This record gives sequence, structure tokens and C-alpha cells, in this order.
Amino acid sequence: MRGSGKADVFVMLAHPVGHAKSPGMFNELFEQKGLDSLMVPMSCKPEDFDTFWAGLTAAENVRGVIISVPYKVAVYHKCAGGHDRAVRVQSANSVRRLPDGGWYADNFDGVGFIDALRAAGYSFEGRKALQVGAGGAGASIAYCLAEAGVAEIRLNDVDRSRAENLAALVGKAFPACRIAAGEADPSGMDMAVNATPVGMHAGDPYPLDVSKLTPDMMVVDIIMEPAETALLKKAKEIGCRVQPGRPMMDFQMRGMAEFFDVERKDRANG
Repeated sequence: MRGSGKADVFVMLAHPVGHAKSPGMFNELFEQKGLDSLMVPMSCKPEDFDTFWAGLTAAENVRGVIISVPYKVAVYHKCAGGHDRAVRVQSANSVRRLPDGGWYADNFDGVGFIDALRAAGYSFEGRKALQVGAGGAGASIAYCLAEAGVAEIRLNDVDRSRAENLAALVGKAFPACRIAAGEADPSGMDMAVNATPVGMHAGDPYPLDVSKLTPDMMVVDIIMEPAETALLKKAKEIGCRVQPGRPMMDFQMRGMAEFFDVERKDRANG
């Protein structure tokens, strides 16, 4: 039976939260595995975040939280510690309860991105990548691209200083990867990645210069909805290999489920 008084409760936090896919995906997983668990979508106004988080922390049966925009950085700073993936970007998209009632952070954005492409047979070693977007998910992806062996990253963001700062941090952590802020131009690249929300709405411009795409390139868009963005549609017309956002989310979910220990194999983590 699901939803009993002994249920493990998980929360999906975003503002707004109506677009979130995680609650449905996790509740389906709980149903399939016969787990007495549920995930609840929740939201609060940014000015109410501190009050909201204090209440969530006081709710003893909340075992874990998935976090999306705009709270990834704020939640990270509420945690007692975290995995290196979260620490290096100062951002969390998942936190779990510690035995003392506090929180431990992790970030699966980049992990899901890399694992999804590897599962599709893509090799990163020695590749050159254009990445558009240096925000929360973009920061995680940039680190993981460098960690996976990408030789060069051209990083673009509407906030040039944010792209420059991220490039400096990633380059320091992974000196074998040449990374620098640049234009949203995929010329000379093996891969083009959209790690921005541009493309979620009809009429959005392309996030990068599609006139410079060539059929030998891999084009990835992390947007979940629509499943085929205008960028991916154009890339397919050109003959590029493409990857939409859903596989990244699927692989993130695997990592999150293990992180949360949804099957209750080890309660040492809380």
C-alpha cells in the first residue's frame, strides 16, 4: 500500500513547479516497485524561501528533495555538506536527509547528461563542444564535459562574465580541457549543446547559430518540453545527430533514486 503513515515522502521544489516531470516519474517508479513512498510537487515565492525551507526541514518524514529553478543555489547553502559535483558548482538539484536531520547535497545535471549520451554510443574523449548556457545546469554540464575528456569547450551565455567565470573555474579543475567564453557559433565543433531555457516557448529564437551546423555534429538540447525543440528539428533537417532532454532526465532519475535509497537498502544515511 502506498501513502500510509509510514510512507517516505519526497518533494519536488521549483517556482513555478507545474512543468516538473519528476513527481510523475518517481511516483510511477514507486508504484512499479511497490514502495510505500510518494513525491509531492511544491512551490513557494522566492521571498518566502527561508520560511518554506525551515518548515520542510522540520517535517521529519521528508527524506529527500529534488530542486529546480530558482532554488538550486539557495538549497545548496542550506546543506551541511555535499558531493564534489555539488560543491564545485555551489548548486544542488537533489538533497537527502542526514541522520541528524540536516541535509546532504548532490547535483545530477551533468551526470545525467554524460550518461545519456554514453548510453547512446557517444564518445567524449578529444571532442570539441559548443555549450550555450552557463547557469545552474550549464555549470554542472561544463564540469562533467571536461571530466569526461572533452578537449575544448566554447562557452556562451547571455551574461558574458558568468561564462568567463565558469570557464576559469572549469579550466582550473581540468587543465587538460581548453575552455573559454565565446560566441554561440558551432563552427569547428563536434558537438553543440543548448543548456538554456531558450526553445521552451513557440517563437523563441534559436539559442545558437544554426547556419553553422554541419551534418557531422551532435546537437543536444536539455529542454524536456517540447520533446523536439526548434533547434533539434533544424539540426535533424541539416543531418546532425540529435539528443533531446528526456534521456538526460531518465539517467538523472536513476542516480537520484540511488542517492535517495528509495528501496530502503541502507538507512545509515538517514
